[in-house]
Amino acid sequence: RVAALGLPTALVGQAGPLLPAADQAALQVVDAQYGGILSRSASVLVVCRQWTRRAGTVKPGGTTVDVRLSRSGSRWTVDALHPAHPGPAARTAAPDIRSVLSDDRIVLPPAAVADLRSGRVHTSVAKAMLALARTYRLEVSVVRSGHPLDVFGTSRPSDHPRGRAFDVWRIDGHAVVDPATPRSLIERFMRDAAAAGSYNVGGPVLLSGGSAGQFFSDATHHDHVHIGFRT
Repeated sequence: RVAALGLPTALVGQAGPLLPAADQAALQVVDAQYGGILSRSASVLVVCRQWTRRAGTVKPGGTTVDVRLSRSGSRWTVDALHPAHPGPAARTAAPDIRSVLSDDRIVLPPAAVADLRSGRVHTSVAKAMLALARTYRLEVSVVRSGHPLDVFGTSRPSDHPRGRAFDVWRIDGHAVVDPATPRSLIERFMRDAAAAGSYNVGGPVLLSGGSAGQFFSDATHHDHVHIGFRT
């Protein structure tokens, strides 16, 4: 199937958890957002839920894949797949992490759940999620794993792999990328994220105020809100 699309068949070997040892599998793409976009290269973070059937038993799962693309002329092609590697769950979780995992106003995809359970996400992230969930229903796309290690196109480490950031793709049922989503909702959410302790809030709207460099906007962040922390 990959060859029929004119793509490198080596991609099959990079699919990792998307090709489990199962009799059947069904995949749902929850969201696809930019991890970075330049004129000739891009990272697209594809958030997936997956159900597998083996010996009559259905098991839910899923992952987030950092899909790398390059552009030749007017055509984009997939070059590589980098599935998330959240790591094993910690023996115990901090109280704020447990609260996030049980809060039905915080919707988390499988890789983000595993990130939180791994013990490698700072409590600043969990505290901010809980604070925002008191006002909004937030749907998270990426926390730690499945995100580029560096800010795309630079050598500057991203806060995501260090467990100090999360992205939100839908707020109160409204996708950030949807032109019909009220700009006032996104602006209010971004300001509330800053009030919850984020030093680095990015989205489709460039806000005024805040501390120096606290708010930013670029092509990569027109489809989600990035919320980062120093610790």
